[in-house]
Amino acid sequence: MEVLLLDPLVPEALSWLQERHDVTFRPDLADDPAALRRQVYKTRALVLPPHVIVSREFLDFAPLMRVVARMQISSENTDLEACAERQIRVVQARSATVRSNAEYLLYGLLMLYRRGMVSALLGRKLAQVRMGRELYGSTVGLIGLAPVAHTLAPMLKGLGVRLLGYDPAVHHAAPIWSKLGIEYIPVNELLSRCDAVSLQMVYASRFKGWINERLLNHCKPGQLWVGVSRSALFDPEALALALTDGRIDACLLDGAHPQFAAAGTPLYNVPNLHLTPRLGSHTREAKLRASWYVAHRIHETLSPVVARKASPASDFSMLDSLDSAQDPEWPTIDTPSQWAAYGDKDDPQH
Repeated sequence: MEVLLLDPLVPEALSWLQERHDVTFRPDLADDPAALRRQVYKTRALVLPPHVIVSREFLDFAPLMRVVARMQISSENTDLEACAERQIRVVQARSATVRSNAEYLLYGLLMLYRRGMVSALLGRKLAQVRMGRELYGSTVGLIGLAPVAHTLAPMLKGLGVRLLGYDPAVHHAAPIWSKLGIEYIPVNELLSRCDAVSLQMVYASRFKGWINERLLNHCKPGQLWVGVSRSALFDPEALALALTDGRIDACLLDGAHPQFAAAGTPLYNVPNLHLTPRLGSHTREAKLRASWYVAHRIHETLSPVVARKASPASDFSMLDSLDSAQDPEWPTIDTPSQWAAYGDKDDPQH
């Protein structure tokens, strides 16, 4: 088979790709490693969900592989060095989820600022609901200038929020700070001055446990945290202590590692830690953008001459980077048929 899908595309993108290539959809193989290895021997392009690992050993079973594609971003499920050695292109729809993740962070801040929202929805009386706050006039710290921050910053500025920022990989004099309306300050000062913190920092192994006790000692009392970064950035013991001694009033993290707050860990059953399973990128619009992006990149790679003649402005690398610009090939969401097979009741991930 030419293209093997273990992760579904939206119907229009799937039909478009099927008109150009031999496409097989086998989601059952995602949970059957032995069967998957038997199937990839003659596969040239593979679309995988996040939990399927592409290792050097896995690639030994795929001598014809040209593309490994995912509609979600992750740095830990693919051996990039092994793919590069075999000249296999790794495609991730990085920009497809930028806006959905930014809206998730904004939602998280709004929800945590209105601290009694969940209590009220559960039917508790007003006297039992904690007093909330307004975002307007507050100070929010942005740790990390990943593309999500480029979208989130103007959203918050439009709500009257003062923005402070820090990124260990971005120089304090870089023009991006002023372009986004963010005041750069050292991270310790940021934590001591901010009412809330949004974490969207790009992870690297040297930052494992970077948010530790020494750093969290600078938190303004009662601070609120939201994040879509890797949970490995946190020292679990330090975060648990900050959540229980009043430095952090509540923390909402998306896509944390399954063992991050498992039984036997310092964060197990900490009531003001709220974890969600990658809901930030789980929107219909993000799925549409990611599907079309992956379909076009597969076609470009497997039929580069044909693809470039059909779309001379296309660029292989445009959205394989961290650029948050929108892909001109993404269609507008203007026809009901694009969602015919993706209603909530039929969505396998809902």
